[in-house]
Amino acid sequence: MAVQWRRPLIYSGMGLTLLALGFDGLNQTLGDWLPAIVIGSGIAWAVLKFQPLEPMSPKAAPLSLTTVKAALTDTEGAIDQLAFEVKDLSHDGSAQQLSNLRSQVNHATKELQRDELRLVVMGGKSVGKTTLAQWLSGSWESPVSQKLVINDTPELFAATEDGMIAERDAWQLARSSDLVLFVTNGDLTATELHAIERITTAQKRLILLLNKRDQYRPEEQQIVLTQLRQRVQGMLPPRDVIAIATNPKEVRVRQVLADGMTQEWLEKPNPQMLPLVERLNQILMQEGQQLILSSSLSNLKEVKFEANCALNRVRRDRAMPMVDQAQWIVAGTAFANPFPALDLLATAAINAQMVMDLSKLYQRQFSLEHAKTIATTIASLMLKLGLVEISTQAIASILKTNAVTFVAGGVIQGISGAYLTRLAGLTLIEYFEGEASSDIKRAKLQRILQTIFEQNRRLPFMQLFVKQALDKLRPGSLPSQTLTIAPPDGLPAPTEALLHLEATLESGQPLMIPEKILEDQLLEESVLEQRSIANQEAML
Repeated sequence: MAVQWRRPLIYSGMGLTLLALGFDGLNQTLGDWLPAIVIGSGIAWAVLKFQPLEPMSPKAAPLSLTTVKAALTDTEGAIDQLAFEVKDLSHDGSAQQLSNLRSQVNHATKELQRDELRLVVMGGKSVGKTTLAQWLSGSWESPVSQKLVINDTPELFAATEDGMIAERDAWQLARSSDLVLFVTNGDLTATELHAIERITTAQKRLILLLNKRDQYRPEEQQIVLTQLRQRVQGMLPPRDVIAIATNPKEVRVRQVLADGMTQEWLEKPNPQMLPLVERLNQILMQEGQQLILSSSLSNLKEVKFEANCALNRVRRDRAMPMVDQAQWIVAGTAFANPFPALDLLATAAINAQMVMDLSKLYQRQFSLEHAKTIATTIASLMLKLGLVEISTQAIASILKTNAVTFVAGGVIQGISGAYLTRLAGLTLIEYFEGEASSDIKRAKLQRILQTIFEQNRRLPFMQLFVKQALDKLRPGSLPSQTLTIAPPDGLPAPTEALLHLEATLESGQPLMIPEKILEDQLLEESVLEQRSIANQEAML
């Protein structure tokens, strides 16, 4: 049988032979030192081999005109969708808003053809913005052929009314710029850091400048620069955090004359701008056109965001009546029906229908089975987070009842059902406004539900909600979809007890429980406890 030799095996054999010959020669030359040298070399190789490499951030792909035009198409589509869903253009200035949005898109389209670069200098009070802008305009020779427009903005973070207006103008200048020079004279404050995050999130090119470097000793300057680079880590590369001095302080110069006398005077040093000039020249040479494309893309995204916010407001105006209708139907049904099985069936059907209506409004188009699944998911999250128990206890406390009876339980159950249905509706609205996918993400849904609950658990709102619910549960006010079942013998009708509850609440007096109800209290507590267990099991 013929044996086929492979090249790696041949090369390995030859290498081992040469290594053996070389080792024998070295052994004769180095003697006892050879094993130590070999072992040390092996350890050094292992350290270098298995030392973790410094992670390299992936280089962003160059922005193309095609990408910007695609964003332009998306923005125009968002505006067209808003125009389609706004039926009455005279409502809330919709016509003017649409006109403004389309004007911004037209302006962004023209901006793609401009032959100028815009730099803006931003920062707080007395950090040297104006001095820097003037020096760049008068002393810096740009390496690019495009015209440079350099502006400094009004100061940021002013607490006065005029200051807030000026800050709004500053942000408008930043929005129209291609490159932002953000100036500080020390470590960043929380507001400065938030401003930098806002600029970089909008995909604006930014350089962070530590001004007045002449006021720091070299070791102090390095410490502050390191702190700044740590603050903006992940937002800016270290080379875009630079120390400068736009207006160095005068220094005292002493000269010894030939006759031994000394002469002193104050001398004004030149601005220390070389690191900034070198970085600016590099950026403009390498990224000049990219800056314009990035600026246009950022502006288009802001216009699209504004259009989507307007669209969400229009949809929310139509969604809230759907939620109101569902919550009061649930309230009436839960109040009128003493049997938990019918309560659960009616509530599930109502909430599933609300999910379907909202999904249609927000262009999701869920099927009935999908809507039922989402309604069940929200119900299970409410149980998991303890919202059912917390809201029921809060509503019972507002009603000032101290005896758990069929009638009181029916009122509490009805109002609690309405309240939880409202939470579910608001959660879905918030979710649909921030999520384009039709797939429901349970973790995100839970976060939104928690936020909505915290926003709607305050006592003034709960008191108002209970009052509205009592008004809705008056005789003749129950929704037509509500199922009605007579109460067990010996207990008052729900609507009669409701009038007593409402009158007591308005008077501010403690709730008086009728004698017959007190006699049946223990029995009704057992029934309600079983109903609560059945509700939890069915929801899960």
